[in-house]
Amino acid sequence: MSNFPAHVTTELSFDGVIKKGDRGAKVRRVQEWLTFNKFATSIDGDFGDATKTCVTNFQRSKGLPETGSVNQQTWEPLIAPLNKALAPIEFGANTQLSDAILRVAKQHLSQHPVEVGGQNRGPWVRTYMSGHQGPEWLWCGGFVTFVMKQACMLLNRQMPIEGSFSCDSLAHQGKEAGLFVKDSQMQNGSVTWQELGAAQVFLVRRTSTDWVHTGFSFDGEDTVFSTIEGNTDRDGSSNGFEVAKRTRSIPKKDFIRLS
Repeated sequence: MSNFPAHVTTELSFDGVIKKGDRGAKVRRVQEWLTFNKFATSIDGDFGDATKTCVTNFQRSKGLPETGSVNQQTWEPLIAPLNKALAPIEFGANTQLSDAILRVAKQHLSQHPVEVGGQNRGPWVRTYMSGHQGPEWLWCGGFVTFVMKQACMLLNRQMPIEGSFSCDSLAHQGKEAGLFVKDSQMQNGSVTWQELGAAQVFLVRRTSTDWVHTGFSFDGEDTVFSTIEGNTDRDGSSNGFEVAKRTRSIPKKDFIRLS
């Protein structure tokens, strides 16, 4: 994981045994991952009896020594979902960037990233948002940017656009790069799904200068397409709580080519 930025290695690193009586950020990280792994407890940074019990139950579920404290042997399976999302993928020499981005997005989706510990909080949000978290840190753009960077790193290629946490900035970058496609171009047939490649960035448009949500689109047919998008939910909220796969339609959606 040495090629990932420091804020990602911080999420993955083990810095010593964490046990009952400990307090602080290290304990919060343990509590977050316990909760994500369905051994939920309060995420308060205080390693008390409840946290110890959850650690013991997690260890039992993994066939580990039931010590009630978190050593390296326990830490690794706790954070395994994030490691799986970041795992290298073998690509052929002629792999298109859009294909690679879609495979990376699906790899993240398979681990079901969700907010943990409050609105726009937890290790997945911090990973996608360069360490930031909290109510103001809407993370759909961060998810799109992180996945693009991961795919480009694996292919040793340049980003198609710089990337941003802001949907408006993504739209502007797409226009500046000549990669922006309006919904009207898709609806009148001047641009086809085949021309857009295996995957695209989609942007939910509120006005001609304001976009409020983003994600990846793929498998488009006529006016309908599939998506993988972060900071959403199964109802399509633009401030949801997870990475989800959805089905959307073209009207009021613009696109950015990735190949």
